[in-house]
Amino acid sequence: MSNGYERAQGQRNLLERLGAKIPGYRGFQDRELRRDVDKLQREHLAAELGRLKALLSSRARDYTDAGQLAALAAFGRLDRQLDGLQQTIRFSDYGASGLFDPVKINEPELERLYAFDLGIVEDVGAVEQAIAAVPAPAGNAGPGAAAAKDDAGTAGNAGTGGGAGGAGGAGAALDRVRDLVHVLDDKWRQRRQVISQAVQSAQPV
Repeated sequence: MSNGYERAQGQRNLLERLGAKIPGYRGFQDRELRRDVDKLQREHLAAELGRLKALLSSRARDYTDAGQLAALAAFGRLDRQLDGLQQTIRFSDYGASGLFDPVKINEPELERLYAFDLGIVEDVGAVEQAIAAVPAPAGNAGPGAAAAKDDAGTAGNAGTGGGAGGAGGAGAALDRVRDLVHVLDDKWRQRRQVISQAVQSAQPV
């Protein structure tokens, strides 16, 4: 009895947390709403990634305006990585997973699915924090700074092979963002398996 109550309470807490992050989110208990809820979730995540792409683009413009063009290739690679993930999420189809079948998914499986989805939302937040941590370009304070910046860029390229790390310290920060996006991409691709496992133990209705 106690375990059942605690499980229901835990599931409710997860639903509330998801609902706080995804407006209109109502969970997958009701089979008739699953397709709409799944679409809502995917569209929300895709929109969030679009917003993060805009933040990244804004930071890239800062480097362009500062004349620190060595970092732009790394910004471009990351933009394409985010775009690919955005499209993957937006067009994911879970029809074959059984999510939309006429079955009742058991509470333990629902709780695991909600926890997994909440982790994805929180990972998107971690990517946003990492993008915000990409430093602004340095040495853009006047004509003398421009010449010093060119000299420093030449020296940095000679010592590092021309990597983005010599451009205002952006390289390491962008590598961190790419790593987080890669983790998020891998996790999203695992979602189909998580859903299939939840449906395998479901009861027909």
